[in-house]
Amino acid sequence: MSKIKVKTPLVEMDGDEMTRVIWARIKEQFILPHLEIDLKYFDLSVTHRDSTDDKVTVDAANACLEYGVGVKCATITPNEDRVKEFGLKKQWASPNGTIRSIMDGTVFRKPITLSNVPPRVRSWKKPIVVARHAFGDIYRDQEMVIKAPGKVELVYTPDGGEPQRLLVNAFKGGGGVAMAMFNTDKSITSFAKAVFTYALGEKLNIWFNTKDTISKKYHVRFREIFQQESEDRKAELEQAGITYSYYLIDDAVAQVLKSEGGHLWACMNYDGDVMSDMVAEGFGSLGLMTSVLVSPDGKYEYEAAHGTVTRHFRRHQKGEETSTNSVASIFAWTGAIGRRGQLDGTPEVTEFARRLEQSVIDTIEGGTMTGDLVRLSTSPNPKQSNTFGFMDAVAQKVEAGKSVAA
Repeated sequence: MSKIKVKTPLVEMDGDEMTRVIWARIKEQFILPHLEIDLKYFDLSVTHRDSTDDKVTVDAANACLEYGVGVKCATITPNEDRVKEFGLKKQWASPNGTIRSIMDGTVFRKPITLSNVPPRVRSWKKPIVVARHAFGDIYRDQEMVIKAPGKVELVYTPDGGEPQRLLVNAFKGGGGVAMAMFNTDKSITSFAKAVFTYALGEKLNIWFNTKDTISKKYHVRFREIFQQESEDRKAELEQAGITYSYYLIDDAVAQVLKSEGGHLWACMNYDGDVMSDMVAEGFGSLGLMTSVLVSPDGKYEYEAAHGTVTRHFRRHQKGEETSTNSVASIFAWTGAIGRRGQLDGTPEVTEFARRLEQSVIDTIEGGTMTGDLVRLSTSPNPKQSNTFGFMDAVAQKVEAGKSVAA
């Protein structure tokens, strides 16, 4: 059968370790045999980022802005041990953080629900989408270890004006640590707009939370901007029949465990980092969590929510069998391809992405899955497949679906 033509190029960002191995197999088995597609390739492996002084990450992010849709493999953010392991020049910044900053994007994470992998939280009946503000706060902070008595101050110097100072702490005796972080009205506003736009498109009620009872300026600013956005879009919300609710973060955590789901949970950067993993595990596994970065002007970057699966990669290097869950990586590709088809006005491309997703779901619900899901499954006799055996089973479903469609 002839391949389906994708009109506009798709940005592809390769990654590291076991996910890189899976990534190549996804392209070879599911993408290139079925699609005539121009992939603008960027190697974001940690060694190539090091050799380019991380310019490749910047180029990849700008390519996403140029072409509108990108798909990214999981990557290593190196710590000191990784610097030694790979002989790197330094601890390079998180490529995800760099891409988020350049695209000014918001991360939306949504669990993939399966009939035979029930949520751990019994009240959850519908997916919970976590929207994470992907800029600033602790991820762009400056930190200092205080080793001797002295004072730490927060200093703001207006252009052409006199410095304004706030005492953070006067250290005495044993010293300690200090940190300064920031955000901008522009980025918070972009976050709020993205959240409301996504919620309106998906018909999801919105929850937003901070700790403004403690942080009476920093967190209050977030709350004010979100409140203004809700007022500006009041008519749209009413027409769509959805609501906007504000919570303190601790109350939101308590309420989410009692809810049935089916809402969009918007969180500040650190909160979203933590809560998206909690929601993923609550619905089954990080291997069943999709992730998309959305810019304010509608540019998209899809990826899996999990990391590079180092432990499995060590076994793979030794020639040992692994049973690594490829679902989120496959759904990163289908998310990007489906969006590409939607933006290009090519429904056959979007339909291919949908068919591949359904083939994955049908394979697992039919009882064939990787080891992490076997432990969670309610199937009477689940069959544990190795990494590539599972992907082969999905490929058989894809081919069967093509025959039915034909």
